[in-house]
Amino acid sequence: MPARAIVSLILATLLLLSASPSFCLVLPDGTVRRQPHASSPSHRNAGGHPALLDAICNFPLRRSMDACRIFHGRGGLFEGANHLTLDYYPPVFLLTSFQPLPEEELGVYGDGIERLWDNRREIAITAEEEDDATTTPVTWVYQCRAQAGSTTTQLMSGQVPRPHIVTENNGLDRYIVHLERGQNHGLFLDMSAGRTWLREKCASGEASSVLNLFSYTCAFSVAALNGGAETVVNVDMSKGALKIGQRNHEINGLGRGGGAKFLGHDLFKSWGKLKRLGPYDCVVVDPPSYQKGSFVASRDYAKVIRRLPSLLASEGWALLCLNAPELDTAFLLELVRIEAPELGFVERLDNPPEFASAFPERALKVLVFQYRPVLNAEDNDVR
Repeated sequence: MPARAIVSLILATLLLLSASPSFCLVLPDGTVRRQPHASSPSHRNAGGHPALLDAICNFPLRRSMDACRIFHGRGGLFEGANHLTLDYYPPVFLLTSFQPLPEEELGVYGDGIERLWDNRREIAITAEEEDDATTTPVTWVYQCRAQAGSTTTQLMSGQVPRPHIVTENNGLDRYIVHLERGQNHGLFLDMSAGRTWLREKCASGEASSVLNLFSYTCAFSVAALNGGAETVVNVDMSKGALKIGQRNHEINGLGRGGGAKFLGHDLFKSWGKLKRLGPYDCVVVDPPSYQKGSFVASRDYAKVIRRLPSLLASEGWALLCLNAPELDTAFLLELVRIEAPELGFVERLDNPPEFASAFPERALKVLVFQYRPVLNAEDNDVR
């Protein structure tokens, strides 16, 4: 190639880089590192929702911590941020947007996350922590869910661990997550209060046998067994999800002989078998709100509720979960009143504070009921 052509190519490349807020380097170990340009305009002067930036700036990052939500724009409490969420699945940050974000705005959030990560050295307690804070690059992933059923996921910086294991309950419960594929990552952070409730019931001896319906990756099962349950039956049509669930049990030391069963069955064809394995001190029902060909809450939830009295031990508990924005608490209460009046309403669990919502009836609903065979249907109301 002539020297003049080489010079032109170099100049064109430099112009392209200087016009972009950042570019990515792929290191030999596969790590992606986003490099900002000193010559580019300050990210602080371009784009970026101030509430999300404040949440990043004020997040109390520690070296060892549970998975959590950092920013919940979906709750409607921050004007103009309904499309944004930011989660921390240590050591990876996950930025999710329900509409496309301009490259420049992504750069602003990326800079904020990198500054937060770099500040770890200021709170490092040991030499090992300081060395880790100095040498380990930040890892963050961007997922765009701009259209129904369409999701794009991009590793923006760093390297996601394989396997990626996170914790809950101050590090006592461990779960495998996957952030680079699909919309469900293996652990629903907004359900942590439900898992804590179940763990405590098992620890108190009130629930030694648990039926976990729509178990997905069996997080409820791990919480129950770690809490002291003797047996948990996990039921889900997805054998792939159940395999991850089995691995979750293994990494918690709950493998063979750990008290868990995993049934890859169609729930609506398995009532007889589940009844023979019962009765249960607690039944957890955490279905998808809409899964074509499998479960539609508005149509199918009643079919599950009417079976609960035949599955529960006397004074047993039912934890009914609903994450359909269009269906409110009254929907579940009415179904129970009609289909299983022996179930007495106890309480609605508060969602974790980081999932605060201006519209609580559109948010996740987790309701506790207790099986009381002599209960009159008229007594089953909200107190």
